[in-house]
Amino acid sequence: MASGTLSAPAPPFVMGVPSAACSRADEVGTGTTILAVSYKGGVVLAADTRTSAGAYVVNRASRKISKVHDKIYVCRSGSAADTQALTQFVKYYLNIHSLELGELPSVNTAATLFQSFHYDYKDMLMSGLIVAGWDGKRGGQIYSLPIGGSKIKVNVTAGGSGSVYISGLIDALYKEDMTKEEAQQLALKLLSHAMARDASSGGMVRMTTISEDGVEETTFEGDKLPTPA
Repeated sequence: MASGTLSAPAPPFVMGVPSAACSRADEVGTGTTILAVSYKGGVVLAADTRTSAGAYVVNRASRKISKVHDKIYVCRSGSAADTQALTQFVKYYLNIHSLELGELPSVNTAATLFQSFHYDYKDMLMSGLIVAGWDGKRGGQIYSLPIGGSKIKVNVTAGGSGSVYISGLIDALYKEDMTKEEAQQLALKLLSHAMARDASSGGMVRMTTISEDGVEETTFEGDKLPTPA
């Protein structure tokens, strides 16, 4: 992105009192399970839909997969306020960047923007992200952005409170060059397993499949999920 060409206000999460300084046990958060799986030709993102505040479930059908640009999406975990504000700010910059270049932005550019804000405000943000999508330069890509500001390119990853329950399953079941259907079934199996064991994960499963052909969004209700492993 060209330096010195963009002018924008400070990110919403640094205006006033930093969120980390006033964090409370009842803060609305997406304590959750998010994941992304690459396949031959694209990527699959999936997340549960439960949003909680302390011990209370405040939303059973929330959306934790947000569109950043054409064929670029982000899975959000952590503070709902922080991740929503961060996503909106990156969308703003990415749209301007795309207009300056006269072409669609790359997935890596989007992930780098998230990483930049993530690192610069790491003491104020409580968020873990997965940025994934498809572009004409590198095809399907997945970037893991854990708390702290690092950016890691991976083939498969999971985040949120439910991810600890499925790390072994990911190692055992993921394979390279999966078909789209295999990747979607794996994502459903992993989410079902995590939701059955993590109290902060639940509700439905929202899935977004991204490839050269476009974006496909699907919702699976709880009774349509596979039996937990």
